[in-house]
Amino acid sequence: MFLEKIKKANDIKDIDPQDYDALAQEIREFLIQSISVTGGHLGSNLGAVELTMALHLSLNLPEDKIIWDVGHQSYTHKILTGRRDGFIHLRQYGGLSGFPKRGESDCDAFDTGHSSTSISAGLGLVKARDLQGGKNTIVSVIGDGSLTGGMAYEALNNASRIDTNFIIVLNDNEMSISENVGGMSRYLNSIRTSDKYLNLRDGIYYSLAKSKKNDELIERIRRAKRTIKSMVVPGMYFEDMGITYLGPVDGHNIPEMQRALKEARKVRGAVIVHVLTQKGRGYEPAIKHPARFHGAEPFEIETGLPTHPRTTANYTDIFSTVMCKLGERNEKVVAITAAMPDGTGLKRFRNMFPDRFFDVGIAEEHAVTFAAGLAAGGMIPIVAVYSSFLQRAYDQIIHDVCLQKLPVIFAIDRAGLVGSDGETHQGIFDLSYLSMIPGLTVMAPKNKWELSDMIKFAVRLNAPVAIRYPRGNAYIGLEEYRAPVILGTSEPIYTEKDILLYAVGSMVKCAEAVRENLKAKGFDCSLTNARFVKPLDSEYIIRAAETHRLIVTMEENVESGGFGQQVMSVIENSPYAKRVQVMHVAIPDAYVEHGSVDILKSQIGLDAESITARILSVV
Repeated sequence: MFLEKIKKANDIKDIDPQDYDALAQEIREFLIQSISVTGGHLGSNLGAVELTMALHLSLNLPEDKIIWDVGHQSYTHKILTGRRDGFIHLRQYGGLSGFPKRGESDCDAFDTGHSSTSISAGLGLVKARDLQGGKNTIVSVIGDGSLTGGMAYEALNNASRIDTNFIIVLNDNEMSISENVGGMSRYLNSIRTSDKYLNLRDGIYYSLAKSKKNDELIERIRRAKRTIKSMVVPGMYFEDMGITYLGPVDGHNIPEMQRALKEARKVRGAVIVHVLTQKGRGYEPAIKHPARFHGAEPFEIETGLPTHPRTTANYTDIFSTVMCKLGERNEKVVAITAAMPDGTGLKRFRNMFPDRFFDVGIAEEHAVTFAAGLAAGGMIPIVAVYSSFLQRAYDQIIHDVCLQKLPVIFAIDRAGLVGSDGETHQGIFDLSYLSMIPGLTVMAPKNKWELSDMIKFAVRLNAPVAIRYPRGNAYIGLEEYRAPVILGTSEPIYTEKDILLYAVGSMVKCAEAVRENLKAKGFDCSLTNARFVKPLDSEYIIRAAETHRLIVTMEENVESGGFGQQVMSVIENSPYAKRVQVMHVAIPDAYVEHGSVDILKSQIGLDAESITARILSVV
């Protein structure tokens, strides 16, 4: 078993070249077996096996640096740097991260989790190297899907000006999470299918490059190659920017990639090595269902089907159903996603109303301003986006939507703790960063019916609205409590006295359990569903202060700037400031690592038992 010989970085160089294919096969078998148990990003990693091997064979880690865009294709990199044993606890609390982490290995050059960042980070490492007189090689690996993000072009524009070596590997598998969209995708496809160029390259260039002549001849060959490409490759986009282009290269042919990387290291300036790979390679279910195996739950290897299939609708399913109904009833409703039609639940809407569905690629900033334009033109745009990804469009929310009071609706999925994807994906900041924006209504539903009611309310409101809801099964409790949604109004559920549990969104379910615990101890306890974080129901809070000595705010968001601190402000400016205590139950102001949501909540004191204990220690 060749994998047994890989104990640390650079051990792959001791493998005989004739055994590279066997090693690649072992890596794929290991990934399929491991991820079938723990879950994780499978398709992207299966497609990058040979690419990663070629990089490790061509570089000297950790002196040389590899920056992985998003980082969900770095599993083979982790294996080749001695972390194979850690896969038994992949993405579990205290275990191996599913993304690069500098604190995990000195071979991880940069922490990533969001898209389109690798070229910027790599360029920064290049300039740091040059300023310190270093000679090491810097390689940024970016997928073609990530080239739909504007930040990548900002970095390319800047990289075109450098006069020292910087290698950008474009891992082109024609996919991001779902099928790629836009002009860059069409451009790359024209390169992939340019048979005239491929034949010229294979028949002329590589044969000349093998002639082992002097550097002057090699440079003449390069100039000839650029001339050939300018004649037969449409656009020459990268070369026109001033960035040397090499490729396309077969991403599953290790010797060919090694040759391309060797040539790339000789370039004085930025150079793109265009590598063609197949997402999911080696596992047929991952090839046929790339979206499902992008971030896979544990599955049966033989069939590719989930080991524990869902039997209850999640919040994304509820949103999907409501969107389709709204689309049927109102022709002005349009849907926007940033390359996530499956993940956000818009796939059904796309199939039903293709003319009113817009996938803008991995470009959250553009998605928001595009939505603002649609709203200014009289449409009702609903932007479906993950909480942690919406952070990338903060300026656009303020400047282009709220400042103009445009009726854009943000359907914010994965709000709160998301679990195994870890720090870069936890949606724990949105209540804070959204509630400070003037003119934006911020809401969170307690259960699946309230999510439906809130979306319909938002469509009627004719103003900017953000609705945040968690990952996972939609709560089906408290069905009998379905008061009409009224702007800025809370929903009392159990009204008693002494202690008030004032919960928002997903924490209402937890508050039910806390109330039962307190009732068992003999305490009177009210429970109210806040519904709105902005505008805050200040009138209700002051009324509640008349009959309660402790108000416990509960939110799945960081404490700083969150719901609880806003409630505290209302109390502090009321006549009851000295008599009523406010306790904040929130996520500490820290980045929360990966692990199951239940374990994470227990660790940070956001579970019913921990909250009950805190309250009892006070009362």
